[in-house]
Amino acid sequence: MSKHFPRRIGGLTIIQIMALLAALGIALFFALSLLKKESAPSVSFRMIDGQQISTDALRGKVVLVNFWATSCSTCVQEMPEMVKTYNKYRESGLELVAVAMSYDPPNYVLNYAKTRELPFKVALDSDGIAAQSFGDVKLTPTTFLIDKDGNIIKRYVGIPEFAALHQLIEKALAA
Repeated sequence: MSKHFPRRIGGLTIIQIMALLAALGIALFFALSLLKKESAPSVSFRMIDGQQISTDALRGKVVLVNFWATSCSTCVQEMPEMVKTYNKYRESGLELVAVAMSYDPPNYVLNYAKTRELPFKVALDSDGIAAQSFGDVKLTPTTFLIDKDGNIIKRYVGIPEFAALHQLIEKALAA
């Protein structure tokens, strides 16, 4: 080995400079990946009343898409908070589509929606295409917050922390 190794440049060794450049590269990669927005898939939902609505038709609104099931105790637990969230922000332009999973019997979904007087859109995903389009959703509840431009702001698996969700909704509605 040379007695000049490791060489110094401005007080730093070449190894330190290489490590610093690698760290900066990794930080830049993650910063750029955070800036990249993921678009919500273009999918059509069939409501329990037979109507259809698509994610494209919801552009211009902030949307919560909540995948749930009547057999999911966590979904049933979070539903009153979803109702409160929708009621709090619907006048400001929030839409909420509660998408029942393909394995959920339609009569159970209809009964749940009617007896709980769900104030938002309730869809049946009988063929599983909506869940698959949103990244092959298998776990319930899974909720997506979508901005006015149709970009996914956040994906929640499990019950969201509603105070933080409300802050994101307010920010998206103000944009």
